[in-house]
Amino acid sequence: MSFFEKINKFNEMYKMPEVEPGDEYNRLGNFLLIAAEELLEGEEVLANINNNNGVATMEDKVAVADLLGDVIVYCASEARRWNIDIEQVLNIIMESNFSKLGADGKPIYDERGKLLKGPNFFKPEAKIEELLNKSKG
Repeated sequence: MSFFEKINKFNEMYKMPEVEPGDEYNRLGNFLLIAAEELLEGEEVLANINNNNGVATMEDKVAVADLLGDVIVYCASEARRWNIDIEQVLNIIMESNFSKLGADGKPIYDERGKLLKGPNFFKPEAKIEELLNKSKG
């Protein structure tokens, strides 16, 4: 069973309803609050790493893996509730990310290490909209 099949099974097992028309604002608001709570759990791990002179222990790495996993599962479950094929959305976003290379075919970074957009970059939104329109009917 794939990860996304397990997400579907999870949502069915725990009776996670799809987002109802008219309830989108409340649902997204609740999602954001809960996601923020999940992410705040990372502050404890960050403090532990800071207390160890910036070096993560195996316990810290396990905690980071659990944090990342929880966030991914939560996001995937929420996408299912919105009837969004998040696997396909992620594929579109990755295609867009691959288009960020510079004209020389090399990545461009800012001073923080964030990947910047090159001249061939395309925004993913149009392809995501096309995908969502296809899944309507």
